[in-house]
Amino acid sequence: QVQLVESGGGLVQAGGSLRLSCVGSGSIFSINRMGWYRQAPGKQRELVAIINNGGSTNYADSVKGRFTISRDNAKSTLQMNSLKPEDTAIYYCYAVGYFGSSWGQGTQVTVSS
Repeated sequence: QVQLVESGGGLVQAGGSLRLSCVGSGSIFSINRMGWYRQAPGKQRELVAIINNGGSTNYADSVKGRFTISRDNAKSTLQMNSLKPEDTAIYYCYAVGYFGSSWGQGTQVTVSS
C-alpha cells in the first residue's frame, strides 16, 4: 500500500501562484503514475494533471499553460500559476500502481477575486 500526504494549499489572490506537494510512503517502488485531482463544492472530482513513470503528462484543458506537474520518485509537485477563482477546490494527490490506487487527504486551495 502507498500513503500520500499533500501540502502547500492556501489562500491566494487571482493571478497569483501556489505550489502543491505530495509525498508518498510505503510501497513507492510500485507506483506507475501520480497525479492531482480537485473537487469544488457541489461538483464532481475532476482530473487536473497526471504524470506517468516515463515522464509523459496530461492536463485538463482548463489548466493547460498555467499548471505544471512534476515528479521525483514518490514526490509529486503541482505548480499553479495565473490562478483563477474557478480553481478554488480541494486538491487531492493520487497514485496508482501494482498496489491499486491511493488518495491523499486533500488540501484546500482558495483563489479570491
